[in-house]
Amino acid sequence: MKERLAHLREQLKEVGLDAILISDDTNRRYFSGFHGTAGFLLVSQKQAILATDFRYTEQARHQAPDFEVLEVEGGLSQWFPKAAKDLGRARLGFEADHMTLASYRQWTNAVGQMEPKLRPELVSTEGIGLSLRSIKDLEEISYLEQAAALADSAISYARTLLRPGMKEWELAWELEQHLRRRGSESLPFPIIVAAGPNAASPHHHPGDDIIMPGQPVVVDLGARVSGYCSDITRTFCLEPISVDYRRIYDIVLRAQLAAISGLRTGMTGGAVDGLARNAIEATGYGKDFGHGLGHGVGLEEHELPRLGRGSSHTLDEGMVFTIEPGIYLNGWGGVRIEDMVALTGGKPHLLTKAAK
Repeated sequence: MKERLAHLREQLKEVGLDAILISDDTNRRYFSGFHGTAGFLLVSQKQAILATDFRYTEQARHQAPDFEVLEVEGGLSQWFPKAAKDLGRARLGFEADHMTLASYRQWTNAVGQMEPKLRPELVSTEGIGLSLRSIKDLEEISYLEQAAALADSAISYARTLLRPGMKEWELAWELEQHLRRRGSESLPFPIIVAAGPNAASPHHHPGDDIIMPGQPVVVDLGARVSGYCSDITRTFCLEPISVDYRRIYDIVLRAQLAAISGLRTGMTGGAVDGLARNAIEATGYGKDFGHGLGHGVGLEEHELPRLGRGSSHTLDEGMVFTIEPGIYLNGWGGVRIEDMVALTGGKPHLLTKAAK
């Protein structure tokens, strides 16, 4: 955690901030190691304070040894003036993309109660935690590999379960139980099972629809290990398999393989998206691939970088993200194939390895 704290302090210097108040749960965990569900971090070049309530103080002292743990009661106005008194007229950032309007009002009221010479200047920030979290260290990649292996096992299990007449929700429930029994923490997102025409909806919620022979069945799921997520999608079809299904599936698979094989460190997310998108557009289905190619994965299922049209995010060593092209045809269904890759040694390495 000391290295992460040092990186945060370096970034504060780069953006002209003297300190930052971190309110986002995921960023709080990333920078401190504290897993509790309530609290704030106040970080400057000299201070590292974790403010939380009575329920979590012992946990915080154990999980965040690099932070001074401050036991607090009430809202920001109750404890912030005392914690921030040594900052003086500092430029103090806050996470505008995570702080609620109510919390911001409490905070400005708290600052207003301070002596004028001690009041920090409040500065809106966005994305500071996300940008630092996008580069994974070896420990994080190990957790992601474990989560990916659990997801692979669920996909393999799905192959043994699929049968005509099964309902979407039945398959989803069986897979969720499988993941939890094998050690997954809370799932990073609800499992998607989309059969037949429902497979044309990328984020379909499993319902009572029946899995039928000859129709596409999209299964999208993930696991969580030590807070870190995985994400994988496979598309199945029970025999008899139609010519249309084979053709669409092969187009999507070729697009995914083109993106993976062409991916290198230093490319932009937009350039990698283009590798897959061009392969699909060449077959006349470009308009039916309506979402981006992928997204970062870490403590959250959707993080930086973004891989999509026009994305300028540079793909750097240590990043972990998905490659998930798809084709979606209203009234027929869809095909999506998704894997997680880690950029190591300048090239992509698959973390998810379930058969395609």
